[in-house]
Amino acid sequence: MRAEKSTFWHIGVIGGSGLAAGLALEDAQEIEVASPFGAPSGPVTTGRIGDVRLTFLARHGKGHAIPPSEVNYRANIDVLKRCGVTDVISLSAIGSLCEEMAPGHMVLVDQFIDRTTRRENSFFGAGLVAHVSLADPTCERLRAMLGEAASLAGGHVHGSGTYVCIEGPQFSTRAESWMYQGWGAQVIGMTAMPEARLAREAELPYAMLGMVTDYDCWREDEAGVEVSHVLKVMQRNADVARWSVRELARHLPARREPVPIDTALEHALMTAHEQRDTRRVRMLDAVACRLFGERD
Repeated sequence: MRAEKSTFWHIGVIGGSGLAAGLALEDAQEIEVASPFGAPSGPVTTGRIGDVRLTFLARHGKGHAIPPSEVNYRANIDVLKRCGVTDVISLSAIGSLCEEMAPGHMVLVDQFIDRTTRRENSFFGAGLVAHVSLADPTCERLRAMLGEAASLAGGHVHGSGTYVCIEGPQFSTRAESWMYQGWGAQVIGMTAMPEARLAREAELPYAMLGMVTDYDCWREDEAGVEVSHVLKVMQRNADVARWSVRELARHLPARREPVPIDTALEHALMTAHEQRDTRRVRMLDAVACRLFGERD
């Protein structure tokens, strides 16, 4: 069995817990979806905007109860794949490491630096080894369409940016912030990794719309990041984020043409068939459904 990806769009949206209601999905349903990788952050909300199916998942759970390091990123991506999602967009608050990306702006992240250390970052492992390419970790087509949608929604949009993902839950020290600037990062956050890695392993094109809330702490004449300030800017950004999703759905081409990411696992598996861990193969019945048939 080698199921091919649908020619119809089904957009998975990962974002804040209050976003689903604001999307005003038609025929919306909240559904619990189980995963062999444990409990996801919560139920999904699935519905339509026009003819486009969307499935939303709150990254931090209802009421923002799950901290970044404890999000079950594997389960979240797995359940979106189980729902039939073809592409994933991430909506996330970020800090800025450069003057031009000001609070209130939107950034279409195209590169990541991963500084996390405590998170399960692959669906594969002992008994089933795979190596996917992550040179370009976001989908160029999806990123471009999301950028156009954000502009139509009234956002001040930057077309690219390198995101450094830290473990958290604390914000950076000034020394760390200066170091990340020296590395070439423009924005900073706590959630994009391993989310983007896992989306690639699941053959799901991924794009991130980062919403700048603050200047981190690299400005010596300013105080560090305060949650109260972050929340105020997030509230202003939320409407633009919602309308960006709606504009994206309205302007998608009628037919979804394939992209190379749809077959990211094609030559990634390294373990010989007879040496594969059958339990791990069964756990990948959604993530790698295109490759593994009944004989596996």
